[in-house]
Amino acid sequence: MSQNRILLIHAHRQPAASRVNKAMLQAASTLPNLTVNDLMTRYPDFRIDVEAEQQLLLAHDVIVLQFPFYWYSTPAILKEWQDAVLAYGFAYGSGGDKLRGKKLMVATTTGGPAESYQAGGYNHYTLSELLRPLQATANLAGMAYQPVFSASGVLGLDEAGLDRVATGYHQRLAAL
Repeated sequence: MSQNRILLIHAHRQPAASRVNKAMLQAASTLPNLTVNDLMTRYPDFRIDVEAEQQLLLAHDVIVLQFPFYWYSTPAILKEWQDAVLAYGFAYGSGGDKLRGKKLMVATTTGGPAESYQAGGYNHYTLSELLRPLQATANLAGMAYQPVFSASGVLGLDEAGLDRVATGYHQRLAAL
């Protein structure tokens, strides 16, 4: 059985300044069946090459959206990517079945601890509830939404914690 081809779409406002997302990306990059698409590196001007991005999506079986969770949403570059690339006639609508059957997984980091993302917690909602728009996107495109990989409380991670997150992420991606 062949391995699924994984497209990891990395979106971070300041990728060079990231500690945890950078470690996750480095761990993921060792997988032979994985392609990394760093949106801020490719599109610092936010001018997305729609055709190239759609071709990348078509060439992969699993799409992973990796980003830090900012203000209860994705970074702006990822939202711009979604708006431009997941177009009518491609991802949804008449003839828009190009992503049907592919898997979509969200991998995100939060500065706040996991207990902040619980009903009645500091943020009042679970992370799953706050990520619902991405699940709805997967549903609209006919994609199989995978359980979220999340690393919470990353601002306080020591080196051992950072290693645990990176190793867990690598294992999760390898199992897709």
